[in-house]
Amino acid sequence: MLEVAGIAKRFGGLAALADASLTARAGAITALIGPNGAGKSTLFAIIAGFIAPDRGSIRFAGREILGLPAHALARLGVVRTFQTAQPFAGLTVRENIAIGCQLRARSRAEALREAAGIARQVGMAALLDQQAGALTIAARKRLELARALATGPRLLLLDEVMAGLNPAETAELIAVIRAIRDGGVTLLLTEHVMQAVTGLAEQIYVLNGGRIIAAGAPAAVLADAGVIEAYLGHGAAARLSGRETHA
Repeated sequence: MLEVAGIAKRFGGLAALADASLTARAGAITALIGPNGAGKSTLFAIIAGFIAPDRGSIRFAGREILGLPAHALARLGVVRTFQTAQPFAGLTVRENIAIGCQLRARSRAEALREAAGIARQVGMAALLDQQAGALTIAARKRLELARALATGPRLLLLDEVMAGLNPAETAELIAVIRAIRDGGVTLLLTEHVMQAVTGLAEQIYVLNGGRIIAAGAPAAVLADAGVIEAYLGHGAAARLSGRETHA
């Protein structure tokens, strides 16, 4: 469904992305991981139309979408969440979700009705009339997800949606995301929480220094020596291998 090829982006003298390519298969959950500063958020912002790359190609459902602004991509079904959830604090959960529903709804009343269904989908039915500004971090994460779902995405980009959650909250949100996938939405996520990556992704790409250094099934990628060194430093793969040999 999504084909990203040869994306490069510089910010002044900094090469944030050098030659980044990945594919997200329709109906699957694909993960993009990497150490801090690897370029993950930059690549997400480019895919979602918030930043223009210096070169490369992005195709969605067979169509070149590079250069389209975020609002045009949202109408095509490409939507992202953000690491820091910033809902409209003075509005209720229902009203926050309804704003996204208005991209498709024919009236405010219809948007509010749809918002209630989406709240149930992400486990927020009991919080519909609560002000967003009073929500916990975990509830704000769910609301960020609900607001993206409200637009009716075909491809949903999740940017560290698990950050700040405890293990129980993470497990609950993993179940919600699986259900979203089962409902027909293709997902591409970037995440530092390995519990979420291994519990969700069918395919993992590892970004480091602006380049994809590994790709494949979770078990194979997380055992890759280059990936281990990207996260733990030079020589880490050999040290871990030696430790296993002498165990």
